[in-house]
Amino acid sequence: MRKIEYSKVVQRKLRTLRSELIEKFGSETSTETMTKVMRDIHHLRENSEIGVNIAKMYDVDTDYWYIFTAHNYFIYRIEESSIVVVNMFNEREDFMLKLFGVSGRTQESIDYWGE
Repeated sequence: MRKIEYSKVVQRKLRTLRSELIEKFGSETSTETMTKVMRDIHHLRENSEIGVNIAKMYDVDTDYWYIFTAHNYFIYRIEESSIVVVNMFNEREDFMLKLFGVSGRTQESIDYWGE
């Protein structure tokens, strides 16, 4: 079973998410959401390929995968003895554009979010 490692960026973003959830929805909702996020990420320990292989999905040269949970994309890489969660993006962010310069958004998504 692989161990889960979080980059400093993800650690910071998780702290920010927790604080924002507490501020907007209260500590109970924050705890429930953060528990779901951690549980979903920790499922990768048993099956690292339950996420989406970005290279296959978007035809880019990368070893990154992602899982989507609690309105966030968690970008990770599978290593021999660990899963490294390298970045985290809110569902409203175009993570493909930020990571690879390729838009992963559809016109429908742009129209919906008004961006």
